This record gives sequence, C-alpha cells and structure tokens, in this order.
Amino acid sequence: MLGFLASEALRDLRRSGRVGLSAVLLITLSLSALGGFWLASLNLGQAVGQWRDRVRVVAYLKEEPAAAAVEDLTRKVQALGGVQRVRYVSKSEALQTLKGAMGAEANVLDQLPRNPLPASVEVTLEPAAATPDGTRALVGRLAILPEVEEVQGGAEWVESLAQWQRLFQILGLAVGGALALAAVLTVTTATTLVLHIRRDEMEIMRLVGAGEGAVRLPLLLQGMTQGLLGAVLALGALTVAHALAAPRLEPLLTLTLGLTRAAFLSLSQMLLLLGGGAVLGALGGVLTKGRAEA
Repeated sequence: MLGFLASEALRDLRRSGRVGLSAVLLITLSLSALGGFWLASLNLGQAVGQWRDRVRVVAYLKEEPAAAAVEDLTRKVQALGGVQRVRYVSKSEALQTLKGAMGAEANVLDQLPRNPLPASVEVTLEPAAATPDGTRALVGRLAILPEVEEVQGGAEWVESLAQWQRLFQILGLAVGGALALAAVLTVTTATTLVLHIRRDEMEIMRLVGAGEGAVRLPLLLQGMTQGLLGAVLALGALTVAHALAAPRLEPLLTLTLGLTRAAFLSLSQMLLLLGGGAVLGALGGVLTKGRAEA
C-alpha cells in the first residue's frame, strides 16, 4: 500500500511539470534565505556570548596598595554587586603585559626612569550584569571608592552585536516567510493541477471502493516530496556556500568578532530545516484538498 502511494506521489510530481518545478525552486529559495540569515545569527550569537564573558571594567588606582591591603580592596570591590571575579594587577605586572604587547619594541620601556603605569583592579561582571546599564551602574559604584582614580569599561558594543543578531533573525523570518508563502501557494497550484488531471481516475477509484485517504494521500505526499526536495537543495546550497566562503571570511571574523571559525548548522538544525521543507509542501497539499472540496 505504501509503495503504491509513493509511486502515485512521484507520478503526480512528474505530471505537475513546470508548476511543480517552480514550487521546488521557491521552497529552495525560501529555505536558503532563512538558512543564510540563520547562519549569520548563529555566528553573531557565538560572538555575543564569547564577548559577554570577556566584558571587563578596569579601575585604575591612585596609588599601589601594600600587599596586606590588596585582599581588603578586592573584597570591597567584590561586595559592590554584579561582580563575578576581581583580579588585582600590580604596576610591575601591567608593565610586563605592555612589554609583551610591544614585542620587539619593548626595549623602549627600559629607558623610562620609572614605571608610569598605575596599579589596577580588573572586574569581570556576572552574565546578568554584563549589559550597558549594568556596566554603567558598576562603573559608578567603583568611581566613588577612595582608592580609585579612574574607571574604564563598557558593554555597549556587545549589545550592538546582540541587536544585529536580532535584526538578522527578524529579516530571516520575514524574507523566508514571504518566500515560503509563495512556495506554499505554488505547491497548492501544482497539486490542484494534478487533481484536475486525475479527476476521472479518482472517481473510478471511489467507485471501486477506495477510501478518501487513498485517493487524496498521494496529493499530500506529492506536496511533501516537493518540500523535502526543495529543503535538500537548500541545505546543499548552504553547505557549498559555507565551504567556499568560510576560508575567506574566517580571518575577518577573527579580526572583528574574535571567532576562530565560521559556525555551520548543527545536525538537529539541519534536520529542522529539512522538516520545515516537508511541512511547507504538506501544507500546500492540505490547501489543495480544501480548495477541491470548496
């Protein structure tokens, strides 16, 4: 029985001709657009999560505290709220870090009469506080400490990345949704065309006792086949595009976002994309049934 229904669905797909091919192409375009924006959102989401973990507020101290006072200072900063970790950086450690960053030109610093860098306290915020408002609030609390000379830090640009991520999600849903609607209507047209071609055949099947499910199910399977085929083509296009573009984009991603590699869809996300294509095609088949009965 299943073999018969599958063969009927494939035969109906061939009967739909150019209209059926147009439905497959529209599903491919809609899922490719959705997948492209999805990939952009995934990579931006990784960058946002990575940089939120790296958000630091640095409080530069007026004077380098004595060793015995460092622990009291870090406890005082830890008690300000919204603080995940506190790290004290001495003047000598700050100078060594600067020398490492300067590389071959670090010997210039050896000519200085004294170490000009201040001691500081690096504060890592809790994830919930790593927002522009949370960062500004912590900066204000640090600035009023008597030991602190200046405070630097902010999370505004991380939130800008998050806003871009949300924008890509919205654009992906909007563009993919518009193309998906066109695809569903084209699937409906293709299966309606087959319905009219098979009208006499379907009446004969009813006369010999075939159930309505056996008569209609090939149309639904035709739509699902179109949708699944379009999803496979879209996934293939995304895979090829990622394989070609990733090696060229990854140096830029490393420089701008700090990502070492361009992320691709996981197995569950690929299965979701394929399932979405099948659902789009099936919806077209369901609408065909409604139109035929109207």
